[in-house]
Amino acid sequence: MSQIVFNIDAKLKEKAMRRARKAGVPFSSVLKFATAAYAEGRLDVGMAEPERFNAKTRKEIEEALEDSKCGRNLSPVFRSAKEMDDYLDKL
Repeated sequence: MSQIVFNIDAKLKEKAMRRARKAGVPFSSVLKFATAAYAEGRLDVGMAEPERFNAKTRKEIEEALEDSKCGRNLSPVFRSAKEMDDYLDKL
């Protein structure tokens, strides 16, 4: 077993400790679990902050999702690459 010492914002530490306490887990266990998950490739630090799209991209994504729900702007199912190529050539 080894010891790690690092600095962290006091408010962030308190918030994390409160959440761990509510979950009934010691804060040290949270840090150990996170370290193990990161070492095993199950935790990506890039996913810590949610993706934020600009207004134009967000609108396009919302429209595409709505189209998908309504069955609009979808290509048919293809049985082969040739069938797909033929379809695309006709567009």
